[in-house]
Amino acid sequence: MSEKNSPQSLTLSVQYPDPRLKTLVTRAKLRRWIGAALFAPAELTIRFVDADEGRTLNRDYRGKDYATNVLTFAYNEGEELPDDAPTVADIILCTDVLEREAAEQNKTVEEHTAHLIVHGVLHAQGYDHEDDEEATEMEALETELLGMLGFADPYAQEKTGQQ
Repeated sequence: MSEKNSPQSLTLSVQYPDPRLKTLVTRAKLRRWIGAALFAPAELTIRFVDADEGRTLNRDYRGKDYATNVLTFAYNEGEELPDDAPTVADIILCTDVLEREAAEQNKTVEEHTAHLIVHGVLHAQGYDHEDDEEATEMEALETELLGMLGFADPYAQEKTGQQ
């Protein structure tokens, strides 16, 4: 695993147009979770939205007419960047979906949010799960990073076949 960056290598903007998680999911927590998954300098915007905005973004940019838990817009994806060039991305979390999934998976909202932040930050850096091999690699990395943050394996229920 790559050496983690110093906190100065992250420029972070946090937006709460849907303010429900503003008290629970603080800027300090976001910086910690992002820092665990960050392998290069980054300029990130984290935005918490409601189902209407989440659905609109997913429909307009992915052609899928429903709100999803997290969307990552990586603006320099696929580009060869110098080592000191930042990854630039917006990570959008839909509070409605996030809260529903947390309840369905018997997780705290904070635990599920940490997972989605790590997941989104990995996407911003080029990780994907389009095929089984990529999915296995990404899930293993997410599990390792979340474990370092003190969270349980986010895929444990799937691995044991429980719901």
